[in-house]
Amino acid sequence: MTKPQIDQRYTSRTLMARLWHDYLKSHIGWMLIAFVFMVMEGSSLGILSYMLQPMFDNVFVAGDAGAIWWVGGVIFGLFFMRGITNVCQKTILTRIAQKTSTQMQTDLLDHLMRLDSVFFQKNPPGALMERVQGDTVVVQSVWAVVISGVGRDIVSLVVLMGVAVSIDWVWAMVAIVGAPLLVLPVYILQRYIRRKTNQMRQSAAERSTRLDEVFHGINPIKLNLLESYQMGRFASIIDRIVLAEIKTAAGRAMIPSMIDIITGIGFFGVLIVGGHDIIAGDKTIGQFMSFFTAMTLAFQPMRRLGAIAGIWQVAAASLERLYRLFDEVPTITSPSNPVRFAKDSDTTLVLKDVTFAYDDTPVLNATSLTAEAGKTTALVGASGSGKSTIFNVLTRLIEPASGSTTIGGTPIKDLGLAELRGLFSVVTQDALLFDETLRENILLGRSDVSEAALKDALDAAHVTDFLDKLPDGLDTPAGPRGSNLSGGQRQRVAIARAILRDTPILLLDEATSALDAQSEAVVQEALERLSKGRTTLVIAHRLSTIQSADKIIVMDRGHVVDQGTHDELLAGGGIYAELHRLQFKENAPIGGKNPLDPVNGGINTGLAHPDTSPKPSLFNRFAQRWFGR
Repeated sequence: MTKPQIDQRYTSRTLMARLWHDYLKSHIGWMLIAFVFMVMEGSSLGILSYMLQPMFDNVFVAGDAGAIWWVGGVIFGLFFMRGITNVCQKTILTRIAQKTSTQMQTDLLDHLMRLDSVFFQKNPPGALMERVQGDTVVVQSVWAVVISGVGRDIVSLVVLMGVAVSIDWVWAMVAIVGAPLLVLPVYILQRYIRRKTNQMRQSAAERSTRLDEVFHGINPIKLNLLESYQMGRFASIIDRIVLAEIKTAAGRAMIPSMIDIITGIGFFGVLIVGGHDIIAGDKTIGQFMSFFTAMTLAFQPMRRLGAIAGIWQVAAASLERLYRLFDEVPTITSPSNPVRFAKDSDTTLVLKDVTFAYDDTPVLNATSLTAEAGKTTALVGASGSGKSTIFNVLTRLIEPASGSTTIGGTPIKDLGLAELRGLFSVVTQDALLFDETLRENILLGRSDVSEAALKDALDAAHVTDFLDKLPDGLDTPAGPRGSNLSGGQRQRVAIARAILRDTPILLLDEATSALDAQSEAVVQEALERLSKGRTTLVIAHRLSTIQSADKIIVMDRGHVVDQGTHDELLAGGGIYAELHRLQFKENAPIGGKNPLDPVNGGINTGLAHPDTSPKPSLFNRFAQRWFGR
């Protein structure tokens, strides 16, 4: 059995190099200043241990009273310097850590928003939120510890070991004789900590996803009595996080613990060897106390450096997750030399033999259609027939496997993404509103819209009809996902937004399907105003909303099966005519009762009589499959 190959892009050395090049290098000036303070703080311990020799030999043993003042003054100065340098270096490192973390979050969000839509279908929002927030914060909290440890603690350790060696190199060798025994166990523990931290971060992403779904689906959860079920799923995720946290903490604690054991062996050896030297008169008590203090003070930096090995693996696990996202490359990009689309160009939309599939599920099968410029074209068909996919193809949210798509004869691949998408205004069934004021939701950051133009858009979209009922008018918060507004109000805000965009092409995706009759009438009127003079493509299940369309295209399983005007399709007696009859005739009340029974659409009266009603036609069965009874 072969060992799995380690991706060299995500080794600890590579990750640190990328972190340095991408984020830390720009702060090198501040880092050098912090390093100077760390050197001063770290070296003070070596000087302190060295000063113990004259304190014992000159003051305590020889009884030199004059030496008390200069020895005590030096020791006080060392502690004073340590206090000042510690504050300075920690403040500087915190500044760098915060700036690095926030810049990483900004860069990651910017990168994610440029990835293909398919990426977001495979990665839930909660998991991505955890990477943008959780993983960057882990890196922020850890790297400062690593840098300060490498700077301050290594300096301390080197200086203290230098003092120890200067007193007696044999004692120093005895003190560290067991250090080589740590190499293999520390390496194994580092791998273990990295693996457990990865599991913990993955479970944290699942936790964020679960919370996101629970809070956004709270009403269905309540209505379906799913509180206990959801709590059980959440609790299982939390249990995995706790277990991974415990195992990670245990692994990190074992490294300094092993250092403790090895250091204890070294101290025991020094006491034996040093004790004999002092008894024999080869060394003074001051020398031994200076050596012993140096080794004791070296004990803490040594433990911290050992712990850093585990701490770095925690950071490396998060860095790996972050850089795996950074290494995702969008496949839908602007061409290197995009074509400019003239303002008054023809906006006829043409799809020719377009084929697309989600994984192995075909959605569009050599689909061809034309939507004439300045006219309204409606798409009718069952869910999954490819209507919304056509919208995504036109705006290049997805890339078809084959076929061509043009606007006014210009292939959409030849246009820059920003220019292409700037040609479209989209109003969907679920109008996207942000948790901002209505004004901000309509303007979307634009500062070039006058109050007069804004008022005209509000009037045309019938937003002014309900503004007076809101506590702060346009400055009223829309709430999370527009929850402070009704469905009809959200749609009207989205229409006002589309009016201000003033694009030549309008895409309407079930814009009125979720509204009551009164709201639908108001929104439909606003949409008709919006579509005048624009190339409009409409998706609708309610045939009443598209009867005035210039062309109606009927789709089934990715194919165009019929097209024409409303009257032409009715006269042709095809699928559209049967759908129309199903929606407008079979649902009409007869004698105050619904004529639909359990078999043929009528009510079962409970009387024994022969079934003489006609069987459903082929078209009727098609319609029932598409729209239900």
